[in-house]
Amino acid sequence: MATGDPDVFPSQDVKQSTKALVKGMASPKKAKITFDVMKMLDPHQLKPDSMETERIMNALDETAAKLEMSSLIPHVIDSLDRFADTLGPEITKNLLELQKLSMEMECLLASSGEETTTRTEEQQNRLCFLEQRLKCSVRNVLRLFLANPSLPQALKPKAEVGDSPAEVFVRAFGVFRNLMLERLLTSPVEEEGKTQFVEDISLQIKKHTEAITALQAKLAAAIQTREDEISKKDNIIKDLKTRIQDLAKDSKVSFQRIKEEGDKQQKVELQASQSRRAGLQQDIEQLQRQLSVLVVEHRASELALRKRKRRLEMEIWNWVQKYDTDMAEKQAEYEEVDAAYAEEKAQLSLLTEKHALLLQEYTQIEEERRMLREKEEEALKELITKNRAAARIQALWKGYLVRCLYKPKKKKGKGRKGKK
Repeated sequence: MATGDPDVFPSQDVKQSTKALVKGMASPKKAKITFDVMKMLDPHQLKPDSMETERIMNALDETAAKLEMSSLIPHVIDSLDRFADTLGPEITKNLLELQKLSMEMECLLASSGEETTTRTEEQQNRLCFLEQRLKCSVRNVLRLFLANPSLPQALKPKAEVGDSPAEVFVRAFGVFRNLMLERLLTSPVEEEGKTQFVEDISLQIKKHTEAITALQAKLAAAIQTREDEISKKDNIIKDLKTRIQDLAKDSKVSFQRIKEEGDKQQKVELQASQSRRAGLQQDIEQLQRQLSVLVVEHRASELALRKRKRRLEMEIWNWVQKYDTDMAEKQAEYEEVDAAYAEEKAQLSLLTEKHALLLQEYTQIEEERRMLREKEEEALKELITKNRAAARIQALWKGYLVRCLYKPKKKKGKGRKGKK
């Protein structure tokens, strides 16, 4: 609701100013001010105590909310493309219709002053019709805004309302709402207490005004005393400035004297330095002569050392050449040995392959021989078995034949014994 907006209902400033005023007028009578009077002065502490008061305040709050929404509508229409995603398609459609009606109304009002009086009645009827449509469109937009209470709060920081006439009217309506609430909730007893409180405040203000007058007189006397002290200090400062000027003159004279003494000493030191410079120049010439003598003396030893250096360089070069020749021979020998090694390695690989083939063939031959030996052994075993079986068969057959031959004879012998 619009009742919680500090810009619309600036009661916090009234509260703070009232507290500051009461604090500045602290006196023994302050203890007599009751909490009910302070509560009456602060509209936020007032609460409705009847159904009619609540209805009136609800109507005022709804009116304030609608006024806020109405003040947002022109700014939203001016930037409708930016707010289209936030508003949604339905509200955007109604706002476009409202914009169209507003433009028609403006065009009609602009043309009404230029037209002749013959068409005044027709324009008046059209103006009334557009006015009715415009009101309906505004009501539809307000209904959609009221259906989504968070939407105006989200649009207000982005709309950049500023201090427009509509916003000033909304703030004035908020002040009117606070005054109405205060009047509705103030009883006659509270009104008398408020009047008494205001009279006490006026009395306190009068006393404080007298105290301020007395303090201002004391302040003027203190300022006069301070100005006297300042004038005394100004005189002291003038004396100090005079002394400083005298001191500057004395320092200038002493500086001139010190400068003259410094120039004299500089001349003496310059002469001494020139004499030292001449002595140093003689020493340099003597050292240069000694250097030339030493160069002549050491030139012969330098030539001998250079010859020795060249000889050593030649020996080193010969040794390097000999080393290169020996290394070339060793390289050639190494290449021959490497070639022989490669050839022997190739032969070894061929022999290894042949050996592998021969070994495989030998293995096959040995396997065949083993198989032949096994077959011969099996055949031999079979032959021995067959021979034994044949021998046993023959023995059995011979035994059978012998038994067959002896069997009739035994029968005949038994017959003969029976006859006897």
